[in-house]
Amino acid sequence: MGIPVKLSDSLVEQATRIANHEHRSVPMQIEYYFKIAAIMEANPDLSFKLIKEILKADSEEATEEYSFN
Repeated sequence: MGIPVKLSDSLVEQATRIANHEHRSVPMQIEYYFKIAAIMEANPDLSFKLIKEILKADSEEATEEYSFN
C-alpha cells in the first residue's frame, strides 16, 4: 500500500534523471536507492558496487538450475 509523501523538488528532479537513464519509474528509483542505503547501513563492509550487483542478480529470473559436481 502506498502513501503520499512530500519530497523536495530537487530530489524528485535528480531521481527523475536517474530513473530515466535506468529505465525505472521515479517511485521505483527512490525505492531502489532506499534498499541500497538500508543494506549499506546494515553492512558497512560491503561496497556500493557489490550491493548493486547483488540487487541486480536478485531481480533476475533464474534460467536453469545449477548443479555442483
